[in-house]
Amino acid sequence: MPVSVSCAFAGVFGAIFGSFLNVVIYRLPRRESLVSPGSHCPSCGAAVRPIDNIPVLSWLLLRGHCRRCDEPISPRYPAVELATAALAVGVVVAERSAAGIVLGVVLVLLLVPCAVIDLEHRIIPNILTGPGALLAVVAGTALDPAGEPSRLIAGAAAGGFLLLAALAYPRGMGMGDVKLAGMLGLFLGSAVAPAMLVALLSGVGVGAVIMARTGTATGRKTAIPFGPYLALGGLVGLFAGGPLVHLYLQTFVH
Repeated sequence: MPVSVSCAFAGVFGAIFGSFLNVVIYRLPRRESLVSPGSHCPSCGAAVRPIDNIPVLSWLLLRGHCRRCDEPISPRYPAVELATAALAVGVVVAERSAAGIVLGVVLVLLLVPCAVIDLEHRIIPNILTGPGALLAVVAGTALDPAGEPSRLIAGAAAGGFLLLAALAYPRGMGMGDVKLAGMLGLFLGSAVAPAMLVALLSGVGVGAVIMARTGTATGRKTAIPFGPYLALGGLVGLFAGGPLVHLYLQTFVH
């Protein structure tokens, strides 16, 4: 299949799934069913018509407002759809193997809701990380059995590292972060190392900026969700982790 066709398919696929991820992001923290009722306006309860449920395009045509009650529709909805589509295309372009594409796309579909939900609600639902870890093992074993042992080790190492941090400083790290880190290792293998480094550096950097602006005492009390930084690190690991690990080994090991 030509790369252009694969990218077009991945973009449409990503946008459609991004629309569903918006449902996941809204309903999971509220413990609502992802199936019933169908898509509806959270303000007036009106069912969303199929013509108004086209990813990105419908939001633009409606000018970001509900057709019935005219309440604003958050720009997060098209942003999630566009981001998911772009990341899915990026995976197809970056990966050359079926295993890499499947693992990469599934990881993207998990990281997007994990990051947004943690950013908005300070939680990372187990219903995402648990099945996500299982999917990583099943897909990895089926498509790349030779690489599965290293991914299992990476998952245990990444999760174990953050577990130690959570035990040492419970107020600064939650078990949701630990589970997300373990899931990242199961998808990324050795590339989880630069992913964790990016997550830690970005988290520390943002924390330093907050303390510089609000003062050390206030900054230390400011709760900062770590899930978005793990998601950022996961994307770096997905798209650049292999070359970064290779560069490190060539520079410092050989």
